Amino acid sequence: MKRTKRFKKEKSRRGIYILPNIFTSLNLFFGFYAVIASVNGKFVAAAVAIIIGVMFDIMDGKIARATNTTSKFGIEYDSLADLISFGLAPGLMVYLWALKPLGRIGWLAAFLFLACGALRLARFNSQVGTISSEHFVGLPIPAGAGMAATTVLFCHKFGIEGKINPIFILVLLYILSFLMVSTIKYNSFKKPELFKKMNFNVLVAIILILIFIAAQPSIALFMLGLAYTVSGPILSVRHHRKIKPKVTGCNGANEHGSSPFGHNINKSTDIR
Repeated sequence: MKRTKRFKKEKSRRGIYILPNIFTSLNLFFGFYAVIASVNGKFVAAAVAIIIGVMFDIMDGKIARATNTTSKFGIEYDSLADLISFGLAPGLMVYLWALKPLGRIGWLAAFLFLACGALRLARFNSQVGTISSEHFVGLPIPAGAGMAATTVLFCHKFGIEGKINPIFILVLLYILSFLMVSTIKYNSFKKPELFKKMNFNVLVAIILILIFIAAQPSIALFMLGLAYTVSGPILSVRHHRKIKPKVTGCNGANEHGSSPFGHNINKSTDIR
């Protein structure tokens, strides 16, 4: 009897562990589909597939944490899937969509996006459990891929796909690549307080945003992606402006051995 119960418990546990990995596999599937769609010139379908992959990537993490089924295997598998769905797929899509006329400069920009995405994922995995989960260090690779995908949808919405200057897309890809490997902090929205307590006005604002997304998905998703992308640098600048320098000596350091800008001069800088 005890052996039967233990077998059922282990079987149930195996099923729970499979669940988040199924969502990760769906993320990988849509990433691969985005690659195929891009090769076939179906860039809108590729962009939509990448966005769907972002949704599955968010869900697999939520499910793993909610069911307490996080594992080393899940983290590694999720990173490999993310590299395909949010590194290779958007890089190839943007290259074939707008950067191909630039030749070598175009595909090198796409490769840079892929490489920075890989570096971002490797750094994230190496810091799991050592840094706060309230913030991401650098732009998350799904956000970078989502920004690239929503740009394609935004341009298609207004019919400017073939009219936009490839240099603008090139600059966008370089900016996204830099933000992914930067130490700029982005909100992860993992604070429990965000879901336990919510102001009534915030709830109304969220409902209005959902209505906007349903009415004009291309415009709304592009604006949300752009807002999140620029939120990191803006908050970083605001944070540094709040720090008041304390000059107590000719060497510009106070009695605690820190510089006027609040950084300890006796310690090495954290990679975060």
